[in-house]
Amino acid sequence: MSNSVRSGGGLDRRAFLRYSLLAGGAAGALGVSGALAACSSGSSSSGGASSDNPKVQLSWQKNIEFAGEYWALEKGYYKAGGLGTPELITGGGAGTGVETGLTSNKVWIGTTAPQLTAPVILQGAKLMTVAATYQKNPFCIVSSAEKPIKTPQDMAGKKIGVQASNENVFKALLTANGMKESDVQKISVQYDPTPLTKGEVDGWVAYVTNEPITLAESGFANTNFLFADFGLPLVAETLVVKQETIDNERDKLKAFLKAEVQGWNDAVADPAGSAKLAVEKYGKDLKLNLDEQTKEATAQNTLVVSEDTKKNGLLTMTDALIAQNIEALGKAGYTLKPEQIFDMSLINEVFKENPDLIKA
Repeated sequence: MSNSVRSGGGLDRRAFLRYSLLAGGAAGALGVSGALAACSSGSSSSGGASSDNPKVQLSWQKNIEFAGEYWALEKGYYKAGGLGTPELITGGGAGTGVETGLTSNKVWIGTTAPQLTAPVILQGAKLMTVAATYQKNPFCIVSSAEKPIKTPQDMAGKKIGVQASNENVFKALLTANGMKESDVQKISVQYDPTPLTKGEVDGWVAYVTNEPITLAESGFANTNFLFADFGLPLVAETLVVKQETIDNERDKLKAFLKAEVQGWNDAVADPAGSAKLAVEKYGKDLKLNLDEQTKEATAQNTLVVSEDTKKNGLLTMTDALIAQNIEALGKAGYTLKPEQIFDMSLINEVFKENPDLIKA
């Protein structure tokens, strides 16, 4: 898996380990037994657990995805909440999974996804999702505009490029739409979508905030459909903590979530400014392209903002959305109850106490 920078200045997002539905998931880096051993070793005060300047494990490198966190740092929202200056820890490589960081007491909170958290919880880890930045998962199938694939059914008989780390999420998409793997020609590919531009495949598992944009900029007209719109409505960039953090540091956690909401309100309102922060400061060493990051920020906003968040506030999840995620996780082979993985009580309290943070 590559963490390299594209020639066009955008991050190579081919390594979708964070959002894959592989059973190994987040526990894979440690091994299930290692992850659980980490749960019981060390105290809650170790690592970045509970002091000021908490350690925040990101799910990927410091590109536009974490614009809300950048704004919260820039505007002093964390400091105002008594959190000092949180340390944003780059993620995205093997062994840097959020769940591993949490269970080993190396980080206080992290951004991840339900399909990575679920298997670790099912193995005994006491982790909880307390907010969801992306109301929709960015997974999509991208295809040529000349030969568009607009629905899962359109994939029937077509060649679809699927990376090894994304085989399970692709299989879950098929299952959710009453299809079998034999209904398509699944082609094992790496992470560079060049085969799509050459016509070697008809469709490509991608991120709606990345490949469609970079392909279009290279002159390849394309279209896509989101997995989330076809039976797999998983949220993403979820904020996850240990249950003991909720039990013992509830006020501090609520202060952190308030700062997150403030930061993401700013990010949504100013995609260009968000991109500038990513390119010129937080992700400067990645040599990101400002125009591309601005377009990605705009596309990202469609995942962050929904009709429900306009009513209830950013980062919230409705009971209906939680139920949909539980159902989607079940299709991926992870059977659990909502209360085992989701606790929206804190973020809901934040908005009850600060209704002005809800931006319609």
